[in-house]
Amino acid sequence: MSKLGQFGHRLYTGEISYDFVGKRRRWFVISGILLVIVIAGFLIRGLNLGIQFTGGAEFQVPATANTATVSKVQDALSGSGVRAVSDAEVTKVGNSTIRVETEALNSESEVPKVKQVLADATGANADQITYSLIGASWGSQITERGVIALGVFLVLVSLLLWAYMRNLKMAGAALVALLHDLAITLGVYAVVGFSFTPESLIGMLTILGYSLYDTVVVFDKVRENTRNLTANAQRTYSESANLAVNQTLVRSINTTVIGVLPVAALLFAGGVVLHTGPLKDLSLALFVGMISGAYSSIFIATPLLAAWKEREPDMIRQQKRVAARRAKDEAKARGEAVGVGAGRAGRGRGTGTATAVADPEVDTDTDTGDDGGRDAFPEDGEVKVGKSTITLSVRGSGSGGSQRPGGRSTGRSDGSDDARRDRLNDAAAKRPQPQRKPRSERKKP
Repeated sequence: MSKLGQFGHRLYTGEISYDFVGKRRRWFVISGILLVIVIAGFLIRGLNLGIQFTGGAEFQVPATANTATVSKVQDALSGSGVRAVSDAEVTKVGNSTIRVETEALNSESEVPKVKQVLADATGANADQITYSLIGASWGSQITERGVIALGVFLVLVSLLLWAYMRNLKMAGAALVALLHDLAITLGVYAVVGFSFTPESLIGMLTILGYSLYDTVVVFDKVRENTRNLTANAQRTYSESANLAVNQTLVRSINTTVIGVLPVAALLFAGGVVLHTGPLKDLSLALFVGMISGAYSSIFIATPLLAAWKEREPDMIRQQKRVAARRAKDEAKARGEAVGVGAGRAGRGRGTGTATAVADPEVDTDTDTGDDGGRDAFPEDGEVKVGKSTITLSVRGSGSGGSQRPGGRSTGRSDGSDDARRDRLNDAAAKRPQPQRKPRSERKKP
């Protein structure tokens, strides 16, 4: 098994564990800081909407599409004197076409001038350069349909999670994680300044499914770990949820890395090598959304679910039961008396009985005097049993002891001396037993 596999196995069995749920306030603070940055980006810079949303002009130039040509076209447009094209977006479409997107232009005075600038920069014929006007109404329709699709998706997800998990809190935590991923992805577009296009919208709708999938996998393990949780006092809800996160941690990391690597390659190829706008817009949304989805399923959804569940009366009682059991276990480990009633302690009678088993062939001194046989089991000293010597330290309780037939001696110990009784029983159990032959095999004298 590889080291990663061994690490995952140790996480799954609970041999090692990281307290994701217990440190939930730390993760909530980090997410809050990120959301503040996102909101600041929206307020200061806003989204750089593409011409499909705002309306504008698009030119298709038949020319050799390479990095040098794109840079040359950008420089030519900046020095053309036409204000609307100074910030034009120039991208490559395949290997033989350059696309230029600008603000809306005057079709009589500005469009012919821009065509000539593009022809001079690329060496193409001005008549072969195509021009199309994109109205803002088309972009508004896309926005409206995208918002409707998002709303329908969230409603269906809520119903699906409720039907599958039978838990509204799980559905609510999953929706919070989805909205968190949407906000972070949009915030990256606002802060970085990339153009938000229909391809970006498609990418965001795609990452919703990915984020939900990762969250449902973790929640399914949480549900398995918390089934019949109140039947015993082993773990609290938060501890069971944290175990589920640790058990699915390696799987979440592997899935995210495998998914992000090809998307990162697309982002690099589309944004750096090919300068293709649609590929860059789609891959950026996927890249940010997949990373945010993995983060939210581990650090947001499950800790938030645990915080909500721990407020339920049943879970509060479970916390008290677990705390009481652990306090009792710690007291036993320290050798303190556990479970002795105050009434018995007041009467001076204990619950422990010191017992020693003697070899049948060893003579025992049985006292039949007025002391009730107490000398057969001395209070302090050593008792020789067979070939072994057992040290006894037993305090009388006033109730006396008795010598049982067959060499078995008993005596009452102090009720507060359970630990001493346990040590006595262990010593008696560990003493060497005499090996006696059957009567038929013994040599007759």
